[in-house]
Amino acid sequence: MMKEKVVAIHQPNFFPWLGFFDKIIRADVFIFLDDVQFPKTGGGVWSNRMKMLISGTASWVTAPIDRNYSGMRNINEMHFLESTPPWQIKTMKSLENSYKKYPFYGDIMPFIEPLLHNTETNIADYNIFAITQICNLLELNLTKLKRSSEIQTTESSNELLCELTTAVGGNIYMCGGGAGGYQDEAVFKERGIQLLYQSFKHPVYPQKGQEEFVPGLSIIDALMNVGAKGVAELLQPKI
Repeated sequence: MMKEKVVAIHQPNFFPWLGFFDKIIRADVFIFLDDVQFPKTGGGVWSNRMKMLISGTASWVTAPIDRNYSGMRNINEMHFLESTPPWQIKTMKSLENSYKKYPFYGDIMPFIEPLLHNTETNIADYNIFAITQICNLLELNLTKLKRSSEIQTTESSNELLCELTTAVGGNIYMCGGGAGGYQDEAVFKERGIQLLYQSFKHPVYPQKGQEEFVPGLSIIDALMNVGAKGVAELLQPKI
């Protein structure tokens, strides 16, 4: 019998939520889907924005994108907009004003600040570096992280996911929570790949000043509230 090998595939998000890291932990191989098309229109997607508590309210924090190009581009061809002053300064001030009184601000901000101020403008490279460093902080296995742009593929859509899964020796593909609406199970079955639904249950942790827990925020919120060890413990039952 073939040994089970779970593969998860996700676009490299901007300081993503806990569910993103749960997927990394539960997969044997995690592939950053960095060479698929970036949306031409719209102010932002998860590749350049995150949700944070700003004045106690879940709010978008968005990094501006350089859209001065024609045609279509993949994520790994996209760049943040270089501005004066740099957009990172405004984002840092938002974090400082919102989290400076949180329990682990003193521990976490010195870690987050250089990631945020990274001068890399390529969106994929910037996000993957930040995610990798957060994984390192949580003492996760970094050897399982790969990039789709480094894997030779010819397919698209569901077939691409199958191709990537097979390319790294996987036989189980982990879908996100809402994947049932767009994953064609027949395509995976034809390729001999089993679907595994993540079904992530958001852990509840103490959020300073909040009467009701606000889920779905950037992992930065959890780190500020419970620290790196606390976040690792929140995710530990999923391992």
